[in-house]
Amino acid sequence: MAFRSDDSSAQLLARGLGWFSIGLGLAELMGGGRMSRSLGMGDHPTLLRAYGLREIATGIGILAQRDPTPWIWGRVGGDLLDLATLAGAMDRDNRGRIGAAIGAVAGVTVLDVLCGQALARQGNGGQRRGGRYEGGRPGRRARTGMAPV
Repeated sequence: MAFRSDDSSAQLLARGLGWFSIGLGLAELMGGGRMSRSLGMGDHPTLLRAYGLREIATGIGILAQRDPTPWIWGRVGGDLLDLATLAGAMDRDNRGRIGAAIGAVAGVTVLDVLCGQALARQGNGGQRRGGRYEGGRPGRRARTGMAPV
């Protein structure tokens, strides 16, 4: 089954990823120590809580903005950080648990990248102009001759 890149499916996926970010972030924020111990990473509640705050902020950004594209790409960056952290924590004793977590994060990363690409193809990376968005690549001026707001 191919991912449809029409407006409704990409926006729907973005909203779902926003809510997923908030849910995961709350779990990391409230159970960071337990989560890191269950993965076999030792007791690192502060690290997991910081990652939880990142997830919550990203989720709110996705849901609060008319154009979620930059926030979706922020999720991709966060996924890469998560993958690097998990890979660095892998050892002989936790290989199975960390490997499963890496697989889960990699799967979500694929969704994040597909969503970001679909939104970019739709031109949702437009610049804000007086309450409306104009298509085009981020950072490009609209044909109004005005500097980006």
